[in-house]
Amino acid sequence: MSRFEKVTFEQWKADCGINGLDDKTLREWFDAIKLPRQATAASAGCDFFMPFNLNFEGGSSFRIATGARWVCDRSGGDRDKVLLIVPRSGLGFKYGIRLSNTVGVIDADYCDSDNEGHIIISLVNPSDRAVMLDEGKPFAQGIVVRYEVPEGAGSEDARNGGFGSTDK
Repeated sequence: MSRFEKVTFEQWKADCGINGLDDKTLREWFDAIKLPRQATAASAGCDFFMPFNLNFEGGSSFRIATGARWVCDRSGGDRDKVLLIVPRSGLGFKYGIRLSNTVGVIDADYCDSDNEGHIIISLVNPSDRAVMLDEGKPFAQGIVVRYEVPEGAGSEDARNGGFGSTDK
């Protein structure tokens, strides 16, 4: 069975990209982070929530340190699962906001990386107007799916890192 957990405050602070704020404010934001969860009993995805308010300027991109990591028990048969990060349809449909990499792929072994498996989601606002993304509101969703590796295409190599780390 897989689950979401928080990364440490130190990891979130290092990844959040917000400079000039005191640790007290950052700690308050971190403590208020909600872990991903379903919106309804039949939702396929688990919503990721904004850790702070963001006036998302048009024509810009922003990397959001979610404070969350996805952990699955690979020894217990979860090696064939992946977490796909996709936009929430409302933000895309209403404002054109999308993920920078279109779909995020969080492999089952990413949680073992030096960055604690911290899920960082990069958004793009291609419009010419700002969109307010409010703290605590959902902005992306993660869907856990099973996959199959074709015969002869498998690997036993270990990973460390995210964003392009498997081709290094």
